[in-house]
Amino acid sequence: MSDVLSSSQRSYCMSQIQGKNTKPEVLLRKALWETGLRYRLKNKLPGRPDIVFPGRRLAIFVDGCFWHGCPKHCQMPATNQAFWKKKLSKNKARDKEVNRLLEQEGWCVLRFWEHQVKNDLHGCVKCVLQAFQTTNT
Repeated sequence: MSDVLSSSQRSYCMSQIQGKNTKPEVLLRKALWETGLRYRLKNKLPGRPDIVFPGRRLAIFVDGCFWHGCPKHCQMPATNQAFWKKKLSKNKARDKEVNRLLEQEGWCVLRFWEHQVKNDLHGCVKCVLQAFQTTNT
């Protein structure tokens, strides 16, 4: 099936995709705030984590199912598949490298898929609380 949008329309649509403050990120942040956890958003850490607890050296990422290649939900676009395979493969490799760099610097890294946050917010918060309690101050 070919794309129903022209290349300029598709380009515009893709340019409007948010990289920060996505709905799953905001949902998780609000839930963490309600539990009394206070976090930072702005940071210069490798990979720019979405949520950071500097005192606990805890970094949290909320990964989009498409952009990070979720095994459950990522569907390869029908057009330009070579480009997308390469792009998503690079994203996955970058995620692994970011995890390695942060862990090497003594950070605990948590990654949640957007579908995890949407479908099991309580479980994600519970996981963060456990990591928060086990990391050093």
